[in-house]
Amino acid sequence: MKVVFPLIAQRHQTLHALPIALEMSARHPEISVHVACLTSSHLELARSLATLYPESRVQFDLLPISENLRHRIEAQGLRVLDRLLGLFFSRRYFRGFEAIIVPEATSLQLRNMGVRTPRMIWTGHGAGDRAIGFAQHLRKFDYLLVPGRKVEDRMLKNGIIRPGFYHRGTYAKFDLVRRMHARRQPLFSNNRPTVLYNPHFVQKFSSWKAMGRDLLDFFARQDQYNVIFAPHFRLFDNNRDEGEALKRDYESVPHLIVDPGSQRSIDMTYTMGADLYLGDVSSQVAEFMIKPRPCLFLNAHEADWQNNPNYQSWTLGPVTDNIAHPADEIVKAFETHSRFLEIQRQYVLETFETLGEQPTAPAAADAIVDFLQKAA
Repeated sequence: MKVVFPLIAQRHQTLHALPIALEMSARHPEISVHVACLTSSHLELARSLATLYPESRVQFDLLPISENLRHRIEAQGLRVLDRLLGLFFSRRYFRGFEAIIVPEATSLQLRNMGVRTPRMIWTGHGAGDRAIGFAQHLRKFDYLLVPGRKVEDRMLKNGIIRPGFYHRGTYAKFDLVRRMHARRQPLFSNNRPTVLYNPHFVQKFSSWKAMGRDLLDFFARQDQYNVIFAPHFRLFDNNRDEGEALKRDYESVPHLIVDPGSQRSIDMTYTMGADLYLGDVSSQVAEFMIKPRPCLFLNAHEADWQNNPNYQSWTLGPVTDNIAHPADEIVKAFETHSRFLEIQRQYVLETFETLGEQPTAPAAADAIVDFLQKAA
């Protein structure tokens, strides 16, 4: 049996699927496991992370797209059109597998490109509350992995999953992060509390356009906190010049890290190293919650969020729509954390069913193999 894990989206999704591929290869030597990427740099990232799993024997493939397209993606970032072109030009490659296992949903378009035989399996790539994570097109997958009861209940209610065709309890990114950060070093050399500002990339939900620059200017002036500005990877992926210019604007501020999209922005370096989460709707807050800490949410788009399941994460800390006095809002978030502590603990257990201490990719790999063997 041959299976492939295509990594055709932005790099932040890699950590959600790759550990499952590596565990499957190690635990099921009878299966030929391939990992495929659109660009050489993405493939090298996957190879580098795979060194943390020396027992794995995954084969790494560069998808057969034109060098012009490959160069454009490397230089300017990934567009949805690039993903679709990559799938189309690689359709013959994909026909050679019994299963295609992906963290995104664009790959479902392979069905419309004549790739009909391989089973389509979804690993997911986050555990946020936004409606996009519960879209009806996910029903088209043959098998799905879900992180915990919160997602399971909502997917069952929406008719996205059905018994026997999904596995609950997987958040493979934690497995990889545990191996990567066994000896993590402090991000700053002082003892100040550290704030992580993590705005989303979708403008109608994000605080970046309305509040972001003012917040960075405030953080640059103050001397009470260390601050990390590490937005969702996609905020600057298609506008890298803007991200690099922003980085230069604040490079002289020793207590402020501006990271528009490095490896550290996707591997939980910052979510594990901060004392307070400041953001809007990114699913990274769920990863931050693996160790309950204060949060402050920015309602920059006048959302009617109370009792809205798409904003469940906003029950984990204070919510503000006014940053005229950000210092006061941050102090309030620290001082009121005890009110939210039990809510945070329950949120983590409902979302992940784990505190990140035990690996979940091995069981996910076994569940996929069991499904494929029964379906053969």
